[in-house]
Amino acid sequence: MSPHPLLYSRQALDLRQVLQASLRPVSATAAARPSLIVAGATGALGSEVLRRLAGSDGFAHTHVLAHEPMSTGLAQVSIAAVRGEDIAAWPVRPLQVQTGVVMFEPPRLYHDRERALWTPQLAQLPALAQWLRRCGVQTLVLVLPHAPGRLPQALRHGLVSVDEQQVAALGFERVLLVRSAQQQPRAPGGSLPGKVAAWMLSTFKYMIPAAAQPVRPARLAEFVEVVLRVLPAGIHVVAPELLWQAVQAPHMQDVVRAWLNTGQDCPAD
Repeated sequence: MSPHPLLYSRQALDLRQVLQASLRPVSATAAARPSLIVAGATGALGSEVLRRLAGSDGFAHTHVLAHEPMSTGLAQVSIAAVRGEDIAAWPVRPLQVQTGVVMFEPPRLYHDRERALWTPQLAQLPALAQWLRRCGVQTLVLVLPHAPGRLPQALRHGLVSVDEQQVAALGFERVLLVRSAQQQPRAPGGSLPGKVAAWMLSTFKYMIPAAAQPVRPARLAEFVEVVLRVLPAGIHVVAPELLWQAVQAPHMQDVVRAWLNTGQDCPAD
């Protein structure tokens, strides 16, 4: 059973790691860096985002929302336990976080520790954003899944729902919405006619342009990290085409900087 790369159970925690972390001095540079809180650190995407952001020099500390207390394998990562699904009833935590990242990928059932992490549902987005705002978050990153080919072109570059509009009106200094194409689930096993029908319907996925196809979680996590380093104030929406172009480019930061400087998607190659 594969463990989460950064999270460990209480029994698996090495006492030497705790002692080493407690004796390690905190530099003035690290203390000046902002802190991060992550909701939905599950699935392949959540694991990659947590690994990249928590392991970078952009954040002094990372808090991960979970159903129950857990121990972590890194001194700069800790668990923020939350109880129940009524987010409005959660107490405001004095975590002093400035950046929040929210993802909606469900946990992988064969990862026991992922099931202990808290993952929001899309319907909980407004309540979660309000709670994060009360906790002091100024920069909010939302990685929003969508079905490839079903999002109209006119809506890919703006706010597409009342929930997103409510989040944008909460007063965050920066809001980044990344529209990531959702990987289509595999058809469950069944009778032979059902399998044949599922195979015939699967051929329609080739009608979706390459720029609207899902991107690899590792590259998506890299994109989020690159954007956070240069993100200016305001509301920014990443359309699927821009995300695809950025992850295909030899220098991702060039595509990101060109997009942020113009406020428009970069022209396709």
